Amino acid sequence: MKIVVLDGLSLNPGDLDWHILDQFGDVEVYDATPYDDQDEIIKRLAGAEVALVNKVPVTSAILDAVPDLKVIAETATGYDNIDVDYAKTKGVAVVNVPTYGTDAVAQFTFALLLAVTSRVKQHDDLVHAGEWAKAGRFSFWDAPLMELKGKTLGLVGFGKIAQAVAKMALAFNMQVIFYNHRPREVFDDSIKQVDLETLYAESDIISLHIPFTLEMSEFINAETLGKMKDTAILINTARGKLINDADLAAALNSNKIAYAALDVATQEPIDDNSPLLTAKHCYLTPHIAWAPLETRQRLLDIVVANIQSYLDHNPQNVVND
Repeated sequence: MKIVVLDGLSLNPGDLDWHILDQFGDVEVYDATPYDDQDEIIKRLAGAEVALVNKVPVTSAILDAVPDLKVIAETATGYDNIDVDYAKTKGVAVVNVPTYGTDAVAQFTFALLLAVTSRVKQHDDLVHAGEWAKAGRFSFWDAPLMELKGKTLGLVGFGKIAQAVAKMALAFNMQVIFYNHRPREVFDDSIKQVDLETLYAESDIISLHIPFTLEMSEFINAETLGKMKDTAILINTARGKLINDADLAAALNSNKIAYAALDVATQEPIDDNSPLLTAKHCYLTPHIAWAPLETRQRLLDIVVANIQSYLDHNPQNVVND
C-alpha cells in the first residue's frame, strides 16, 4: 500500500518518527505541498491508497483524478479542507483526530490569559533591560496586573476543551458562564449556561471554543464587540475566521474592549497587512496551542490507529460514513 503525507512539516518538524507508518506499506513524506497547485497535489497522490493531510485541500476534482485513494487521514480535528460529501460518493473514507489536544489547548488558553493579566514576559524584558535596578525599590511594575479570583470567564461553546478551561478557571476561583447552541450538563453547579447577550454583558474574559462554519464566519464583529465590557479580554484558540479582524482592531484601538489574545488568524500565516498586527493590546501567537511534543505524538498515534482500524474493517473517527 502506498501512503502519502502531503504536508508533514506542521505535525512533524523532525521530533517525531514517520517510520511508524512503514508497517502499512511504502511511505512518501512531503514537508509541504502548495495548496493552490491542484496538478501537483494530484501528481503526488498518484497511486496512493492513503493520504495524510492537514491543510492541503482535497477537492472533488482531485478525488476524481486519484481513483486508488481509499482513506484520507486528517492530521487534525477540523476537516473543512476536504470535500467530505464527495469523498463518500467515491467510496473514500475521511477520518480525523478528535480530542487529542484538549489539555494542551486548555493550557494555552490560560497561558494567553496569564500573559495579559500577569505580564511575565514584559517584566522579564524590563528586568533584563535594567529597569528594575534603575527603579531603586524592591518591587517594580510597569503595567497593571490583574488577579483572576472573582472574575467572570465566559466560554463560547462548551465542548471538551471549554470544559477543561472551565476546570482551570474554577481552580483560580473564577466564576464561569458559558453559551452553547444546545443545553449542556455541567460538572459543577456553580457553572451557568446563559444566552449570548448575558455572556457578553457579564464576562470579564470571553474565550472562543466553537468550530468554524460559514454561519459562524465573523461571529465576533463590531456589533458583538459593542456588547462587551470595555475592560473585557477576548481570547481565541479556535479559528481565526470567527473574528472580523478590522472590527476587533478598531475596538482595541478605541478602548471598546481592553485586550485580545489570539493564537489563530483569519489567514495563516497571518497577512502582513492584518490590522491586528498594529492594534493596541493585541497578543498574537502563531497557532501553537496544539503543538506540544506530547500532543503531536498523541495525534500521530491516533492517525496510525485510524488507518489500522480501517484496514481491520472496523473504522474509527470516520466523519463521512
